[in-house]
Amino acid sequence: MVLTGEGINCDFETGEAFSLAGAKPKRVHLNDLISGKEKLEDYHVLAFPGGFSFGDDLGAGKALANKIENAFSDGSRLMDQIKEFVEENKLVLGICNGFQVLVKTGLLPALSGKYGKQTASIFHNESARFENRWTRLKVNETKCVFLRGIKKIDLPCRHGEGQFFAERKTIDALWKNSQIAMQYADERYDSSYRYPENPNGSVDAIAGICDPSGRIFGLMPHPEAFLFSVNHPQWLRRRQKYMSLLEMPGRGDGRKIFENAVDYIKMHF
Repeated sequence: MVLTGEGINCDFETGEAFSLAGAKPKRVHLNDLISGKEKLEDYHVLAFPGGFSFGDDLGAGKALANKIENAFSDGSRLMDQIKEFVEENKLVLGICNGFQVLVKTGLLPALSGKYGKQTASIFHNESARFENRWTRLKVNETKCVFLRGIKKIDLPCRHGEGQFFAERKTIDALWKNSQIAMQYADERYDSSYRYPENPNGSVDAIAGICDPSGRIFGLMPHPEAFLFSVNHPQWLRRRQKYMSLLEMPGRGDGRKIFENAVDYIKMHF
């Protein structure tokens, strides 16, 4: 289920990413989920794509998070249905605005497996402007299902509010629990706190986190924007290591994130 509506604007790209990975995605308007026309139990993955839900008028992802937290569907709270969805070992992915929603509904970081309590936030970029740039990312050792087999990756960022923040004790707990899945990095793919390598000033260069189970993953960069090798701004330089253009892989690095999700579902359901 690729959620759409309310200003979400990366739903087609996210759907295409899952399709290329071998899934059968369906774009579902949030109101159809709330009305019961679509049922979460019929799906294995719930994706919150990027975009500007409700124009970010109350802050990044806050209005959409409020709607989800206060919605009822078929006589029960939608949040309770999402929690049950997660407890059935299914997957949740939040990209950019979707990551913001996961944080503000308390689905992330969900320390100690307690879903629904907000313990972190995402603020305006430290640069005080919208950042649209490609970033290098270091992938840490975690349980994150979506990042299996990935050590480093380049992905684009497109956001005005991407600065991840939490109290130091929360950040320390995330490190201890191996939940800091992805960090902004320099040319050597070492974590970087410097601008513009860290485009938003996130504490500890955090670009993405997962829940303790590794089945909920949120990240600010856009993997659905790197599905083909030619999406990368330096694809011409990258192809130089191949004897010919025909030898260059056609798939983009971001596709692996969606393939990992599909492989997990095939293995467990």
